[in-house]
Amino acid sequence: MILYPNDLINSVKEITIEYLRANKINALILDVDNTLINYQQELSEEVKKWVKEMKENNIKLYILSNTNDKQKVGKVSNALDIPYVNLAKKPFKKGFLKVQKLLEEKPENIAAVGDQIFTDVIGGNRCNMYTILVEPIQKKEYWYTRWKRPIEDVIKNKYKKSKNKGEK
Repeated sequence: MILYPNDLINSVKEITIEYLRANKINALILDVDNTLINYQQELSEEVKKWVKEMKENNIKLYILSNTNDKQKVGKVSNALDIPYVNLAKKPFKKGFLKVQKLLEEKPENIAAVGDQIFTDVIGGNRCNMYTILVEPIQKKEYWYTRWKRPIEDVIKNKYKKSKNKGEK
């Protein structure tokens, strides 16, 4: 189902090299807001350490963000030394396909990682990428995201039930 991720986890920090190898993932397309940074735009040391580990193991990383705040995404990009595309208009395919081309990977070898079903998961699924939904770093949200969360919670609960039954 286009609304369901391939996996649902608590944080990007739970994505291990072993997990990526087992799923044949060579590259990650990462969201920024509430995936890598919190509402206050703070980047944790744990995320920095995780990014370093990914790079040391030759996992390609790229940031794909819907934000129009180039300074914000640029700051995260610089701190983590990861290239980015902003104004991505997720869930439309264009941004995902642009990054896929830049990464020089097949879609099945790329995981789209983010905290929103209606942008990150749908967009990644539409491009035949592996999708990983992470829980938002914090509950505080921008107004344009807050209204979607109750709907996403219903979808996540159905996903968890179907996964427990061995379905997808």
